[in-house]
Amino acid sequence: MISSQIQLASYLFASILFILSLGGLSSQESAKRGVLYGIIGMVIAIASTVLGDNVEGHVYIIVAIAIASVIGMTVARKVEMTSMPQLVAILHSFVGLAAVLVGFGSYLDPHTQTLTGVDHNIHYVEVYIGIFIGAITFTGSIVAWGKLQGTITSKALLYPGRHIVNLVLLLICIVLAVLFTQSDGTSGILYLYIMTAISLFIGVMLVMAIGGADMPVVVSMLNSYSGWAAAAAGFMLGNDLLIVTGALVGSSGAILSIIMCEAMNRSFWSVIFGGFGTTVSSSSEEISGSVNSMDHEEVSEMLQNAESVVIVPGYGMAVAKAQYPVFEMLEVLRKAGKNVRFGIHPVAGRLPGHMNVLLAEANVPYDIVLEMDEINDDLPETDVVLVIGANDIVNPGAQEDASSPIYGMPVLEVWKSAQVVVMKRSMATGYAGVQNPLFYKENTFMLYGDAKDSVDKINQFIKK
Repeated sequence: MISSQIQLASYLFASILFILSLGGLSSQESAKRGVLYGIIGMVIAIASTVLGDNVEGHVYIIVAIAIASVIGMTVARKVEMTSMPQLVAILHSFVGLAAVLVGFGSYLDPHTQTLTGVDHNIHYVEVYIGIFIGAITFTGSIVAWGKLQGTITSKALLYPGRHIVNLVLLLICIVLAVLFTQSDGTSGILYLYIMTAISLFIGVMLVMAIGGADMPVVVSMLNSYSGWAAAAAGFMLGNDLLIVTGALVGSSGAILSIIMCEAMNRSFWSVIFGGFGTTVSSSSEEISGSVNSMDHEEVSEMLQNAESVVIVPGYGMAVAKAQYPVFEMLEVLRKAGKNVRFGIHPVAGRLPGHMNVLLAEANVPYDIVLEMDEINDDLPETDVVLVIGANDIVNPGAQEDASSPIYGMPVLEVWKSAQVVVMKRSMATGYAGVQNPLFYKENTFMLYGDAKDSVDKINQFIKK
């Protein structure tokens, strides 16, 4: 066992490591170090909590931690990078469920029933808010997982008066909160049950009302919710470190969501209240023109004749695991004196930083992986842009078609380059379900097929 002073010092040290971890994740070069700080901080946090003065049943706790660790490592090793967003979403649901269970446990604790006056009211408010946020996070994360996994339709579930229904439900929860804080003993358990059921329903409807194209923002926002749920659990348990950690996760998730909303021209408040980003089959503007296509040899000749090349990866590259042959292409082109760079959209893939991780996994140098704002100004001076499995993030309809559901969303302006090669399996729409006028532009050429197979064939011609 350790004294409360040592435990407090350990919590402070762990908090510093968590802050350093977030700081390290601000750039690709320091990301590994940031993750290491987070791991060490979490080990210290768990050890200092388990070894605290008022903790009993250490054998059961250690066994539970060991079993959970084995399950976590096994699942994480088996999950493909393309399924990482689903894993993140479902892990958020566990945090929400934990907050709900902690809330009920804290309320039924005999010590809670002895509280009076201000202490009684404050603790009951902590319990109520913790369960409310946790329940929304729990069901919302499950729905997000289902949408990303494809088991739930990516179309937004919109019905007349949905905002009024959500508002009425929220007002009912507020009334129940007043009744709950005024209750004595365990007489308020019915209010908690009703509020929990309402919160679970709200979580489902908030995320169901969001279209598939905006799921990266939803996952980020649920990350924030899970942080606030953890902070609420910290207040209920009187654990300072859990409060600090939850606040760090909640605030950083909210900031990331705001950044992503700006990148997608979405309202931050719309993310919180649900019901933005409807998914439709096409915009109202008809697309006319013919589609030009190329074979692998012609694309290789185009790349050999180019002086500057920009590669724009998308979810299709992730699915095909084409990042490794893309790295081979990069090395060959750079040895030939070509200026090759990568253009990354903030929401490329299904998770923030998805493409950056994939490219880093293939050892692509960090300094040539540029964000959308950094690369867009250079695209008019670029000879060839190679779009690999991306669709919505290079859609000119976001700027040209006011009827498009993605209108106003900042995109990579690849059509401004001299030539564009789009690698896709077919002419099918992207995750947003929107037609892409890029495919019909005169300087755009389609290369059909699996991304990995196509890049491998291009590499064979380039190496010759």
